[in-house]
Amino acid sequence: MRVNRGDEQVKDLNQLSGAGSILVEERTEATVVKMSGEIDISLRSQTGAALRQVLDRSRPVVVDTSGVTFMDSTGAAFLAQLRMFGSEDGICVSLAEPSAVVRNLLEMLGVDAMFRDPMRPAAAGAGPAV
Repeated sequence: MRVNRGDEQVKDLNQLSGAGSILVEERTEATVVKMSGEIDISLRSQTGAALRQVLDRSRPVVVDTSGVTFMDSTGAAFLAQLRMFGSEDGICVSLAEPSAVVRNLLEMLGVDAMFRDPMRPAAAGAGPAV
């Protein structure tokens, strides 16, 4: 379902698959991915659809995870893939207002450094900056 809000076009990628949601807002200056609730395996198809939509747009991407209450490896993989594919395509991907749950998970997995500098190349084999 798409909803127009002025210069924004919103696509709700949550298909009643649980308590979590992914909302992609296509704005003039950037694409905003708003994640909220429980981001887990039940949203796997939505993460794939969101990834394709965001990368097709070729605009800077801002990911808002401030409303995320739980995230498993599916959500972490989505964030890492979004960042790596964006870097490969020259798309700036930044993580805005991450919830404590998201910050802790990314730190635990050792990938938090990927989001400190949105344009830092995600080189293969390069470890996270300390």
